[in-house]
Parts: sequence; structure tokens; C-alpha cells
Amino acid sequence: MGDTKISPHSLAELKNTTDDALGNYLRGLKFEQDNTRLDVRLAIGYASVVIAAATFAADYKLGWEATKTWTAVAVVAYALLNGAFTYWMWAVEKGCVFTGVREGNKISVASKTKKHDPTYYLTISSANSGSKQITAPFTTWFTADGYFVAKPFQQWLASSVEAIGNADSKNALRDQRDEIASPSPEVELTPQGNGTADASGTDGKAKGSKRSKRKG
Repeated sequence: MGDTKISPHSLAELKNTTDDALGNYLRGLKFEQDNTRLDVRLAIGYASVVIAAATFAADYKLGWEATKTWTAVAVVAYALLNGAFTYWMWAVEKGCVFTGVREGNKISVASKTKKHDPTYYLTISSANSGSKQITAPFTTWFTADGYFVAKPFQQWLASSVEAIGNADSKNALRDQRDEIASPSPEVELTPQGNGTADASGTDGKAKGSKRSKRKG
């Protein structure tokens, strides 16, 4: 169980904590992270900050009249950089939280959430197996009081994504792959302990057996 407690009602905290855990997990499996996209984003952000700071310093030391032309240029440059930053985030990165390579297989993982929906949506693109989306509720790996539990999260990923399962066979529950990747709503919603037949039909078979004996 993780040591950091978050608010289980904050989608942003749930997503950010899970994103961080995903990156740490894949790096631990020897996926060599490609930071090209992150480096470009940071470069744009730092350039914007430098322009803003330089403009403020020049105006403070030299005054408005001496710097107004350069200030106008800086404002335009700042606006362009912010536009580039927004474009990069939404059109290039598209929610990408990890890109890495292991044994020649490159994977890219993008995450997202939807408003008022405590579900983690992942899109995994792999050079070897194409693209797929998997989803799971955050309650799969977060406790009710907001602690992250790594084991079920790792099992979900290793059992749902071939490239990750190949790198972490001990957590790749092959015989439970479908159940972990997309739990059956019938199983989850069936009342237990009240005589209602469960998803396997066990109670129904037992009743049928008793009727047969009475008829005999």
C-alpha cells in the first residue's frame, strides 16, 4: 500500500497519482522512457517564462518608454508560445503519460478521465500489436480512504496489455485476463446470500437436483 493519502473524491488526484504509478511501474520493468515530447513541452514552457521575466526586468529598470517596442514584441512572442504549448498538449501529446521501448517494442500510453466518472481510461499504442483501449474503476487499486495499492494496478495492466504482460509474467493473470480487464456486470450486481442464483448458476442447479430427487 502507498504511503501517500489522497482525496478519493478528486478525479484529478486519482488520475495524477495513477499516472505517476504507471510510469514508475513501466520504468521498473526496464522500459526505456522516451522523453522527447516532455522535453519539447518543457522547452516551450521555460521559453515563455524567460520572456515574461525579461520583459518585467527591462520595464522595471529602464521604464516603459524605453522598452515599449520590445515589450510589444515580447507580448506577441509570449502569445505565440502559449498557443504552441496548447497545441502541443492537445494535438501532439494527447494525454500521453508514458512512451518507452523494451526489447525493440515501443509503446505509448495515454490516459484520461471523464467528468463525474471515477474510471481510468488508457489507450495503449504498441509497435507490435497496434492500439487498444482499456478501462477500470479507480476503486480497483485505491482504498476507500485514498491509499494507492500497487498490486491490483500492476495485475490489471499486465493482464490487459500484452507488451506489459510479457515484461511482468508474474502479474499477468492469463486465466483471469478478461475478468480483470472488463469485470462482468452480471457478477458484480448479483445479490449474494439471499437465495438468488449467481452468475455460475450454482443455486439453480442445486434446486433442480432437489426437485429431481422428490419426483423419483
